[in-house]
Amino acid sequence: MIALHSQDYKKVTLGLGLGSFLVFCNLYYFQPLLPYFMVKFNATELQVNWLFSSTTLAVAISLLPWAILSEVIGRRPIMRCSLVLIPCINFLMFISPDLHTLILLRALLGIVLAGFIAVAVAYMAEELAPPALLIAVGGYISANTLGGIIGRIYGGVMTDAIGLQWTILTMSLLSFIALLIIFPLILKQHHFIAQQGRLRTHGKQILRHIKTPTLILAMLIGGLNFAVFINVFSVMGFKLSAAPISLPASLLSLMFLCYLSGTLSARLSGRWMHSHSLFSGILLGISISVLGLIIMSVQTIIAIMIGLLVLSAGAFFIHALAYSHIGRSATQGKSTATALYLVIYYSGGSVGGFILIYCWQVGGWWAVLTATGIIHTLMVALVFALRFVSRRTAHDAPSLTTFA
Repeated sequence: MIALHSQDYKKVTLGLGLGSFLVFCNLYYFQPLLPYFMVKFNATELQVNWLFSSTTLAVAISLLPWAILSEVIGRRPIMRCSLVLIPCINFLMFISPDLHTLILLRALLGIVLAGFIAVAVAYMAEELAPPALLIAVGGYISANTLGGIIGRIYGGVMTDAIGLQWTILTMSLLSFIALLIIFPLILKQHHFIAQQGRLRTHGKQILRHIKTPTLILAMLIGGLNFAVFINVFSVMGFKLSAAPISLPASLLSLMFLCYLSGTLSARLSGRWMHSHSLFSGILLGISISVLGLIIMSVQTIIAIMIGLLVLSAGAFFIHALAYSHIGRSATQGKSTATALYLVIYYSGGSVGGFILIYCWQVGGWWAVLTATGIIHTLMVALVFALRFVSRRTAHDAPSLTTFA
């Protein structure tokens, strides 16, 4: 096993960190450009939302197939395949002539990105010693967040500076250069054991997770949380790009720096669980998110930025609590359980986009606020349901008494 602070540890963590950064840059660099695409293609908010939601939906449906395939051929070949195809698809987007072709290619990109996302942590779990793994996963998640932020800022700033097509081509070139750096850093696996004929086993594990209330309820909470969080940013993009504010894409992309409050709150979630309950933590996160949405109702730039900061803090707090709960509570098939959580998480983000953007299109901010209020009410109901079933099964799973 690779020990903490060894040369191999530094190589692997740097390689996976850069890979994660690259993947999430590619996943999100179109999000601040949705208002730009409305003008470019003379399309509606819902039509251009496909450019973002098709990617997240493709990621969601591709995670489990990639994870299962990696059980047979290994983690490193999957990650390498993903990294090689990223610049190729970006180049196809560079020569894409119309909106529908671009949507199709973005969906294809989502399938490719899911390969890296699905297996990177499994690679670390198999190759790194336990003390090294704890540190490495934290760094990997930080790279996820940083990649998402920088990717969005890159998309907005570069499109204003050099235009959309050259922004896409530059991303293709940068992705190609990055894979040349990353390839030698992701070392050959020495502890991977191929598992043949595991499709049926994984299928049974997935069904078992779905039938386990303490797991599926937490997954649904995570999906609904992401449905609101990620798409409120898209709605605010449409708001801030329209008259009378009319921010350009470069300035619009800076609103994603508000994610940094979520990075802090996610780190605080672990401390919360040492002395408080998961139940109260998720309710606190929902309350913070709702407060952020209410602040945004003032509809000034300052209020919107403060509201997004507060919303990000609440949403990341919920996500960290729900995600960690899955890892702790799944007694079998932990990797399948966490993958299923991500499936529901990204599916929520994709479906939520069409709901909230439709509300924005037909009723403005107050329709969006009403929809998010309904979603948060449903989340509260799911939290109480989770508390109820956790207490009923506490004698079988003592670790779940953290809900008390």
